[in-house]
Amino acid sequence: MQIFSGVSLFTILLLMAIGLAIVFGLMGVINMAHGELMAMGAYATYLTAITFARFAPQWMDFYLFVAIPFAFLVTFAFGYVLERGFIRFFYNRPLDTLLATWGLSLILQQTYRSVFGAQEVSVPLAPWLSGAWEPSAGIQLPLTRVFIIGLTAIVAVGVYLLLTRTRWGLRVRAVTQNRAMSGAVGINTRSVDALTFALGSGLAGIAGCVFTMIGSTNPGTGQLYIVDSFIVVVFGGVQSLLGTALSAFLIAQSQTTLEYLISGSMAKVTILLLVIVVLYFKPSGLFSNKSRG
Repeated sequence: MQIFSGVSLFTILLLMAIGLAIVFGLMGVINMAHGELMAMGAYATYLTAITFARFAPQWMDFYLFVAIPFAFLVTFAFGYVLERGFIRFFYNRPLDTLLATWGLSLILQQTYRSVFGAQEVSVPLAPWLSGAWEPSAGIQLPLTRVFIIGLTAIVAVGVYLLLTRTRWGLRVRAVTQNRAMSGAVGINTRSVDALTFALGSGLAGIAGCVFTMIGSTNPGTGQLYIVDSFIVVVFGGVQSLLGTALSAFLIAQSQTTLEYLISGSMAKVTILLLVIVVLYFKPSGLFSNKSRG
């Protein structure tokens, strides 16, 4: 059960961190509003649920299969517009990007308060996700967590195949390694930037949808995971999606284990200290890609 709790936390961190790894690792953009994109996905899921409850209550059991792609599309579209109209003016200016996106996160939080209110909103759980799976006597695994783990695996594999087995993924990797040369051979680097940022935003939307299955949503929901997600990306190694996944697993399992042994706040402090020690000896991250000089 302790291992399963760690895997449950791992899924949320991984969904958030994959989007950050794409935007931060592949594009070099420090997006402090990534957590608010997660909240946007959560609110999109909430709107989907109340729409089904009002206009198609007989289909409420299946609203989640509409909410997941809807949350992705809403945040994907917002991310595309955001990159084209805002982010692209801050490339190669990391400090300015950090401050600008932090200001954007505050604007989005206030927007959520104005539209949805400051109080928390909850999404009804589909009946088929109620209860638990009992693989053996004394071990009960909540069906919601099992579903989330399966969804995370599908998303992670899909992103990996997209970046490594498609022409668009090849363009992304080419632009990452040598932007000037990629542009010289005919790759539209601006289009690659916009779609890459939009993909990272869409993944944050899916993370928000998943979050509604385990907790209530409020305007500050995204702030719960943004710091941990950045730690996962940096600890795993920038530009390494595999490193991001392994880092998320190690941090999630370590946190749940330490929380079981000591208090939650001390667990976070201990993990942060361990990350600092590792980065002191390996500044590029524990699982960073090796490159030839």
